[in-house]
Amino acid sequence: MLTVYNTLAREKQVFTPIEPGRVRMYVCGMTVYDLCHIGHARMLTAFDVVVRWLHASGYEVNYVRNITDIDDKIIKRALEAGITPEALTERTIAEMREDLAKLLLRSPTHEPRATQHVQGMIQIVEGLIAKGRAYTAANGDVYYAVREFPGYGKLSGKSLDDLRAGERVGIDPYKRDPLDFVLWKAAKPDEPQWDSPWGKGRPGWHIECSAMSEHHLGRHFDIHGGGEDLQFPHHENEIAQSEGCHDHNYVNYWLHNGFVRLQGEKMSKSLGNFFTIRDVLKHFDGEVIRFFLARTHYRSPVNYSEELMRDAKAGLDRLYTALKLCPPVDRTPIDWESDYGRRFKAAMDDDFGTPEAVAVLYELAAEVNRTNDSRLAAQLQGMGGILGLLQRDPEAYLQGSPGGEGEISAEEVEALIIARTEARKAKNFAESDRIREVLLQSRILLEDGAQGSTWRRQ
Repeated sequence: MLTVYNTLAREKQVFTPIEPGRVRMYVCGMTVYDLCHIGHARMLTAFDVVVRWLHASGYEVNYVRNITDIDDKIIKRALEAGITPEALTERTIAEMREDLAKLLLRSPTHEPRATQHVQGMIQIVEGLIAKGRAYTAANGDVYYAVREFPGYGKLSGKSLDDLRAGERVGIDPYKRDPLDFVLWKAAKPDEPQWDSPWGKGRPGWHIECSAMSEHHLGRHFDIHGGGEDLQFPHHENEIAQSEGCHDHNYVNYWLHNGFVRLQGEKMSKSLGNFFTIRDVLKHFDGEVIRFFLARTHYRSPVNYSEELMRDAKAGLDRLYTALKLCPPVDRTPIDWESDYGRRFKAAMDDDFGTPEAVAVLYELAAEVNRTNDSRLAAQLQGMGGILGLLQRDPEAYLQGSPGGEGEISAEEVEALIIARTEARKAKNFAESDRIREVLLQSRILLEDGAQGSTWRRQ
């Protein structure tokens, strides 16, 4: 029985979908003005694992992950670059998809863009104005009247007196209340704009997710996810918009992932203390990044360092080495009645407990090494697949691509191994030892066996 931690309820709850056998799930995706960093990778990977486990549990999942392609930051960055916002977002979306493919993320069922749903946003704003929960200000902006929605603050758990305006919402003289937030922004010169009942303009940030989720999932759906920094004000405002417009429950379960931290601080572009996914991919395989993130529970913070990344690589190497030494006979179904299967399932059913699930993989790999049982190897590969791991050829993974500029290539390694073999045949052991040392200095480990020498990257 799957339980999830519901931020709205502040407790773990048994997961019961609105429609038996089907899950409708929305996750706030990327604002595409720059490359994704490891903090973004954490959120995207966490919910990719959630979807994979829902599938493995027999659910049909409609997974929506949006793209914010109109935003103050996008407009500013495009002006700085001397290009249109559309050109910037198209380039950044392509870069994002390249990076996420290397992290082995599956594509969502739908990936809507904010600019494709402006009319839906306008309709929600019209509904809020009709109910007295929004108003047009003298400057042409439309604001949400926070104090007109009785449930405001229920997700963050704060009273109205405690709350402050969100980080993207500046306090201005046109608001009736400092807590009110913008739904529609009046047009400014040289900015993208659309026609609306309030004149030309563009949507505020929060309204887009209410419109896109309603379009693809309906007005009431099962799961809404995102980073914990979105809990307030973004998700709080989504609830106010959608429930304020339609007068019924918006989302049953709210899931939030923890931050990636660098030297004790949240990793973010605004703080300037971040590594892009591409930065890290220069030194580590994408599957290593994924494994590094999966070893920590999605709600807990992740401390990032190169040392911890190396440790994650060593751990993933252990799992792949077991599969290399004892290849699975075939992809047999996972035996959920086995001890390993029961414990893996219990871990994942407990709010997607990946640390405990990874511990089961380690135990299973040790048993594969001890018994040389290809059926257990198949179970290891199958359970790893649920986390998006262990689906590649083990030798291809272990030899991998160079971990950084200037490192030795696979072709160079093979040439040195051939030279070493020839030296050993000629009983030139000094040369053989020299070549082994050259390889070791390049972080290449040799394994000599009856069929010859094989290798892997350290």
